[in-house]
Amino acid sequence: MWTPTEEEKYGVVTCSFRGSVPQGLVLEIGETVQILEKCEGWYRGVSTKKPNVKGIFPANYIHLKKAIVSNRGQYETVVPLEDSIVTEVTATLQEWASLWKQLYVKHKVDLFYKLRHVMNELIDLRRQLLSGHLTQDQVREVKRHITVRLDWGNEHLGLDLVPRKDFEVVDSDQISVSDLYKMHLSSRQSVQQSTSQVDTMRPRHGEPCRMPVPHHFFLSLKSFTYNTIGEDTDVFFSLYDVREGKQISERFLVRLNKNGGPRNPEKIERMCALFTDLSSKDMKRDLYIVAHVIRIGRMLLNDSKKGPAHLHYRRPYGCAVLSILDVLQSLTELKEEKDFVLKVYTCNNEGEWSQIHENIIRKSSAKYSAPSASHGLIISLQLLRGDMEQIRRENPMIFNRGLAITRKLGFPDVIMPGDIRNDLYLTLEKGDFERGGKSVQKNIEVTMYVLYADGEILKDCISLGSGEPNRSSYHSFVLYHSNSPRWGEIVKLPIPIDRFRGSHLRFEFRHCSTKDKGEKKLFGFAFSPLMRDDGTTLSDDIHELYVYKCDENSTFNNHALYLGLPCCKEDYNGCPNIPSSLIFQRSTKESFFISTQLSSTKLTQNVDLLALLKWKAFPDRIMDILGRLRHVSGEEIVKFLQDILDTLFVILDDNTEKYGLLVFQSLVFIINLLRDIKYFHFRPVMDTYIQKHFAGALAYKELIRCLKWYMDCSAELIRQDHIQEAMRALEYLFKFIVQSRILYSRATCGMEEEQFRSSIQELFHSIRFVLSLDSRNSETLLFTQAALLNSFPTIFDELLQMFTVQEVAEFVRGTLGSMPSTVHIGQSMDVVKLQSIARTVDSRLFSFSESRRILLPVVLHHIHLHLRQQKELLICSGILGSIFSIVKTSSLEADVMEEVEMMVESLLDVLLQTLLTIMSKSHAQEAGEYVSCLLSLLRQMCDTHYQHLLDNFQSKDELKEFLLKIFCVFRNLMKMSVFPRDWMVMRLLTSNVIVTTVQYLSSALHKNFTETDFDFKVWNSYFSLAVLFINQPSLQLEIITSAKRKKILDKYGDMRVMMAYELFSMWQNLGEHKIHFIPGMIGPFLGVTLVPQPEVRNIMIPIFHDMMDWEQRKNGNFKQVEAELIDKLDSMVSEGKGDESYRELFGLLLLEKIEQETWRETGISFVTSVTRLMERLLDYRDCMKGEETENKKVGCTVNLMNFYKSEINKEEMYIRYIHKLCDMHLQAENYTEAAFTLLLYCELLQWEERPLREFLHYPSQTEWQRKEGLCRKIIHYFSKGKSWEFGIPLCRELACQYESLYDYQSLSWIRKMEASYYDSIMEQQRLEPEFFRVGFYGRKFPFFLRNKEYVCRGHDYERLEAFQQRMLSEFPQAVAMQHPNHPDDTILQCDAQYLQIYAVTPIPDCMDVLQMDRVPDRVKSFYRVNNVRKFRYDRPFHKGPKDKENEFKSLWIERTTLTLTHSLPGISRWFEVERRELVEVSPLENAIQVVENKNQELRALIGQYQHRQVHGNINLLSMCLNGVIDAAVNGGVARYQEAFFDKDYITKHPGDAEKIAQLKELMQEQVHILGVGLAVHEKFVHPEMRPLHKKLIDQFQMMRASLYHEFPACSGSSTPRGSVLASHSPVSPESLKMTHRHSPMNLMGTGRHSSSSLSSHASSEAGNVVMLGDGSVGEAPEDLYHHMQLASPNPRYQGSVTNVSVLSSSQASPSSSSLSSTHSAPSQMIASAPSSARGSPSLPDKYRHAREMMLLLPTHRDRPSSAMYPAAILENGQLPNFQPALFQQVIGACKPCSDPNLSVAEKGHYSLHFDTFHHPLGDTPPALPARTLRKSPLHPIPASPTSPQSGLDGSNSTLSGSASSGVSSLSESNFGHPSEAPPRTDTMDSMPSQAWHADEDLEPPYLPVHYSLSESAVLDSIKAQPCRSHSAPGCVIPQDPMDPPALPPKPYHPRLPALEHDEGVLLREEAERPRGLHRKASLPPGSTKEEQARLAWEHGRGEQ
Repeated sequence: MWTPTEEEKYGVVTCSFRGSVPQGLVLEIGETVQILEKCEGWYRGVSTKKPNVKGIFPANYIHLKKAIVSNRGQYETVVPLEDSIVTEVTATLQEWASLWKQLYVKHKVDLFYKLRHVMNELIDLRRQLLSGHLTQDQVREVKRHITVRLDWGNEHLGLDLVPRKDFEVVDSDQISVSDLYKMHLSSRQSVQQSTSQVDTMRPRHGEPCRMPVPHHFFLSLKSFTYNTIGEDTDVFFSLYDVREGKQISERFLVRLNKNGGPRNPEKIERMCALFTDLSSKDMKRDLYIVAHVIRIGRMLLNDSKKGPAHLHYRRPYGCAVLSILDVLQSLTELKEEKDFVLKVYTCNNEGEWSQIHENIIRKSSAKYSAPSASHGLIISLQLLRGDMEQIRRENPMIFNRGLAITRKLGFPDVIMPGDIRNDLYLTLEKGDFERGGKSVQKNIEVTMYVLYADGEILKDCISLGSGEPNRSSYHSFVLYHSNSPRWGEIVKLPIPIDRFRGSHLRFEFRHCSTKDKGEKKLFGFAFSPLMRDDGTTLSDDIHELYVYKCDENSTFNNHALYLGLPCCKEDYNGCPNIPSSLIFQRSTKESFFISTQLSSTKLTQNVDLLALLKWKAFPDRIMDILGRLRHVSGEEIVKFLQDILDTLFVILDDNTEKYGLLVFQSLVFIINLLRDIKYFHFRPVMDTYIQKHFAGALAYKELIRCLKWYMDCSAELIRQDHIQEAMRALEYLFKFIVQSRILYSRATCGMEEEQFRSSIQELFHSIRFVLSLDSRNSETLLFTQAALLNSFPTIFDELLQMFTVQEVAEFVRGTLGSMPSTVHIGQSMDVVKLQSIARTVDSRLFSFSESRRILLPVVLHHIHLHLRQQKELLICSGILGSIFSIVKTSSLEADVMEEVEMMVESLLDVLLQTLLTIMSKSHAQEAGEYVSCLLSLLRQMCDTHYQHLLDNFQSKDELKEFLLKIFCVFRNLMKMSVFPRDWMVMRLLTSNVIVTTVQYLSSALHKNFTETDFDFKVWNSYFSLAVLFINQPSLQLEIITSAKRKKILDKYGDMRVMMAYELFSMWQNLGEHKIHFIPGMIGPFLGVTLVPQPEVRNIMIPIFHDMMDWEQRKNGNFKQVEAELIDKLDSMVSEGKGDESYRELFGLLLLEKIEQETWRETGISFVTSVTRLMERLLDYRDCMKGEETENKKVGCTVNLMNFYKSEINKEEMYIRYIHKLCDMHLQAENYTEAAFTLLLYCELLQWEERPLREFLHYPSQTEWQRKEGLCRKIIHYFSKGKSWEFGIPLCRELACQYESLYDYQSLSWIRKMEASYYDSIMEQQRLEPEFFRVGFYGRKFPFFLRNKEYVCRGHDYERLEAFQQRMLSEFPQAVAMQHPNHPDDTILQCDAQYLQIYAVTPIPDCMDVLQMDRVPDRVKSFYRVNNVRKFRYDRPFHKGPKDKENEFKSLWIERTTLTLTHSLPGISRWFEVERRELVEVSPLENAIQVVENKNQELRALIGQYQHRQVHGNINLLSMCLNGVIDAAVNGGVARYQEAFFDKDYITKHPGDAEKIAQLKELMQEQVHILGVGLAVHEKFVHPEMRPLHKKLIDQFQMMRASLYHEFPACSGSSTPRGSVLASHSPVSPESLKMTHRHSPMNLMGTGRHSSSSLSSHASSEAGNVVMLGDGSVGEAPEDLYHHMQLASPNPRYQGSVTNVSVLSSSQASPSSSSLSSTHSAPSQMIASAPSSARGSPSLPDKYRHAREMMLLLPTHRDRPSSAMYPAAILENGQLPNFQPALFQQVIGACKPCSDPNLSVAEKGHYSLHFDTFHHPLGDTPPALPARTLRKSPLHPIPASPTSPQSGLDGSNSTLSGSASSGVSSLSESNFGHPSEAPPRTDTMDSMPSQAWHADEDLEPPYLPVHYSLSESAVLDSIKAQPCRSHSAPGCVIPQDPMDPPALPPKPYHPRLPALEHDEGVLLREEAERPRGLHRKASLPPGSTKEEQARLAWEHGRGEQ
């Protein structure tokens, strides 16, 4: 049974739980849970991540934690009972986790690793906190580290800054806004510095400035590597100042044995010291670490004879130095120990030993010797900062290593009161001694003892250096053979203070003999007392001591014997009468020098100080002694502070009248000395003295009297230094006065109380008097007043001991009130005065409400004055911040109400004014301070305050001014972003204060400015504020994390909703005045409704209905609302506002409201159009912001642009989007589309001089100028897009304008431009694009595409596969449909994306141009694929039962014609389909079209060969004739005969009689044309090819016979046609004027007929190569493909492939097929190609990839092609147009026209050779993609010698077999001699100058072939049955002038079997096949076009 838990309330998940049981709660490790109930090992509760989902989970998965439960029961809340900073770390790490992973994804690797490191540190620090094993100091330190890291991470991740106090997060409700602002500032600084967190509160005025931080060097000796000494050594380390040339620290001594290890084994790894108390100033000095090495052993290191082995001397060895400045940088950065190696240098001359370190530093290398490599001291250094306590705390490990504290010589910068020290530093400087009759100089050793007055040697009072114990005697080192030794060795004498007086030093001098005995012979001594007779110690100076002679027998037992002697010169002068009979005689020629330095807190060397302390000994010198106190050094005074103060007050008590003023001055001097930072820490000593030791009960009277006298004198005295000093000492003077009065009162039971009070009051009168003096003309008085004001706030605490709070407050008020107002004093005084007020506010006195009531008015008065004059704003803001802070903390008291009232009256208005001024200057820091003050004040105000405030305004104008000010400040506050983005706490608090204030003020606005007194300005200001408020980024809760959102909503609610309600309510209160805000407020309100908060939208959207209603009432329409709404909607949605749900809500709410209105129809229409606009705008925005493709963006933009133009007629928006669309096109390099887009704007302009304003990037100019500029730009874009035809009309339009203005210069320029465009049209080749129909089905598509179909103009070289791939990549979610059928409703309405893509054929509009005979094909090519609005595609299908014997009987064509909304090309590369038309073409009509197309193709081909002057390569003609004749014999047209000439068919279809007759005529015509073709073939055929020709003749006879047998009416010679066919007579040109009414050849180029070649294959040695057209999406049955190969019943044979047949099951017209059998050429023809043409292909790399890719792609329908042109002549030196045609055949995927960017070499000839198709017998036949050829009018054009096939455009798929055999198989080269390949020319230069020009072609020397049928009839027939050609081109290269030798024919190979192999295999093999190159042929020299034509004609006549 589930029972509620009592203790188990909160826990952490220790193992992830998957919730695998019913009601199980899914939990991740680390989550926290709140537990509600328990039952048998299970808990029931919620995760704190998802508090709304309850569930059960195992109890053993949870680690329980203590928690505080409040509100127990169903709605209980649980707060974990742990340190708040631990909770914060946990929450922050969870928040960082997801962001951290994103850093890696976004490649911010550096931050990723840094953050990982910080997170690990935080986890570790959190663990330390939770362990509970830390001391308080350690906890504080850990918290400091945690907060620094949290703030660092938050800043780098862009998260909010957390305000803190003492490392704890502050609650913004508990502190004033000013304090919160300061905490934010300090948190920001701590993050930026990444140093320790400073206290977040601003330092109170009067707090001492910070102590300088001392520095310390930690030094550790790791080892001393040496090989040569072999003796014990002492190493002395010290710090040395190079500039001053002196040692600044004690010495650190390390004693090493001869092996280099420590002499004391316990010292291993403990040879370390801390050089302490270095100031910042010291760190800037040129300091060195100096190490002196002293060896202990024989006199001479290398001479064992010098002295006995048992005697050891201290002897100098070497020295090492290290510059601290050089290593300081690395030590500072490293913050840990770093090793250094110090080279030890030896001294060359021992006499200069004392200077060795200086010589090394100065690099005087002659004076020392460099060491060997192995010599060196290895030390480690570390720099530490902070006082000693901090160092001990932070680095406990250092102190555990037996650390030697090595102090500074003298006192540090800051002397701590408890620092008791009594050290005398003695330096052995030098000595001068006699030789003593010796031949060599002495080896002198000095021994020193410290002796007490009784002659006892003091134990352990000599220290050679820190790190070693003290000793009782000191032996100096010995300098070899030196009578004038220089030691320079420092020794510390730590003598106890009680033994100092009477002690003395004795120095004994011995000569160390190096003889065998090695005796040390005493020869003299010197001594020096430590203290003089006057009580002062030995002065810090060099002392020359007298040397007295003695010997070993002399005794020092009776020290009195020598103490009576003078020790030095000064001593001698003091006692001149010394008896000469004494035992010790002074050696006058010898001297000894020492220097001393005393560092003692107990002993003094100052005579004046001693005189003061012993003043009673000199009563007559008291005045002088007191006067000389000022000259005593500060160090001496602080050392004897208590003694001096006692003495002074005793003197004061002794004679007040006489010494009072001097004692007062001395006291002031001492007090001010303690203000020095060096002695600042002695203030507690002074405080302790006053509290515990001060006994001057009567002193207060004299102190008050002197102080008052000083004050009163200030008006008269010129020099006021002593007065200013007294003012600065005010604090401690008052402490002495008050303590003295307390002592007196205690002693006398409160006597003379009134006199004391009155004297204090009089003193305050004097203070006020000083402050009220006019100091403008007296600088000294100014300084006195400043000193007084600075010290004044420090006396309050003392006064509070004697007076009540109110009394002290009155004193202070009077004093502050006596200060002159701002106007009368200078700026520096202003600052001092305000600082004094600030410190008053910060004082304890001000924290009492009783004193605030008295002081606040005067404080506010001064602040008010300064704010009015905008002076000292930062100080004023600080004072205000402190006031608000105090008021906030005492906000429970009733007095606060009164204080706030006071501040509102005095400050609110001036605060607003100040803020407006500051904001206008953009002073961020000042603005932040004052904003926090204003917010603090507003936050403290309650209903009563607002009521009083509003009631206090005298007039409505005043109220209006106030409202405008406060609204303006609030608006600026949100606009300027005074607080940084990450100050979320501050921003939310600001918003909360604003919304609360606005709620109070809105009622006043409504009450005072609605009815008759309506004021637009105030209302407008209010509305603007509300709008800005709701749109604030900090309030947009949707973009923040859910946890943060919950926190904000719990604390403040959604403030946007609160403000929206307020706004709506105020709008409703406006009544009839609403009309004033239409249309002004439409945009702002629209912005509010676009905020993604449903409640705000529900509140605000109905306002638009209100606006429409009011405008309707006033104007009868709502045009303004409509216009403004549409304008603003566009800009706002493009900024990213709004979404689909908003669009739906907008329509829903407004339509609901409008339903009840009388104007509902116009309203509904308007709302509908706005929602539709929104739909388009959202689509547009999504496209633009996403990584969308160019097509989507363009489509979106066009859609939106058209909407603006057609539906809502917004011209300006329309023009804006025109330019956006143009920019998109330019970016995608769609220059033609860009030009068309700009043309839309151009068409809106007129050729007028109307001035136009500046708009977009256009300057202010006239309409004419803008239109001219646009025209020029458009022409330029058309030219770049190679659409010169579109640019020419614009050129003409511009020319017309220039001509009318007589601007001939511009006219000339534009005419030249126009001419250059004509040249470009004729000279430059252009690619014909492919067109694709795309259907977008499904609701997932954007609105502008949904369930629509478009036709798209493909890119250059883009085939269907590539286009389909591109579309699928643009719509990655889409599925490609595999059939062309129209989709049903299930697909249209589903939530998915379906794409249906297939290619379509353009139906050109400009038929006139295409029907003209003499128009060059380059021109026609343009009109075939431009300005096209209609497209079609064909789908074959069987209707009725299918005849298996002959499928053509039932094969129908479904022809779909698509009409677009606009012609292509246009402003987009695709347009929507406007209309679909579906027609069905019967099998008979299809057959008619197929035969007609084949006839046209034959005519064109024969016409090209007919008038050749040279015997060119006629392979193409051979193949073509072979294909038709052989197919006809073996099936071909015979299939049509079977199908349609059958009696059954004729009887069943009586209506088709005319069509059957038409088909018969066409067949007969084909026979006639074939006869002519054979005649031409006979004339040009090569002798070796005669067998082929003969075979063709035989087969033709069979074909004709079968036809005549079918049509007996046509047999015999009754018709001219028949006779021609029968006789085979040579054909005359006249006889070629054949007529056929259905197929006029001069029209056939216009139709782009499409027919599939369903060909059977006659055999050759090579069998068949089946050329598959691109795979159709049609539904032709599979049997059809099988039947295509059944051309004849003849058996099929195996053989290698030489024959190529095309199978085009194409989209356009797959069933328009001719059944043609294609015999291959004989072997002679195959082998006759020159060897040069049989190589591997030479395609440019640029196209090779495209070719290979396309060959590997699946096949699809054949493409239109602009490859072939009717006249293959050299146009302006360009290559003939058959090259691109062949290029198209070779590379398949590419468009045929050469790219203008290709180099000449790249545009070279591509050729194939038969050899490329030779395969082993078993190979699968390869397939080439079939290509289409243009049809052209057939007329006998004299061919260029270089272009024998110039008219091949007309070829069509009826001849597909032969055409493909001729083109795809045969190389485009002559049948030259195999061994003599003609030279290849790859450049245009090889073309002869006699090349024909295009214009010559317009007038052919021969008339074209004419037919009897009228052109109009033919035109009608063509128009009625448009078809598209799908034939392969035939391109033949003229042969060389020399005929090649004949090759023996090869036997025929059997045919290949039917095509059964997979299409893909064919294509793949084809792709792998090498392709040959063809050669260029040159023109015969000297031949013109006319001559060649004439010769050809005569030659033809002759042969006939």
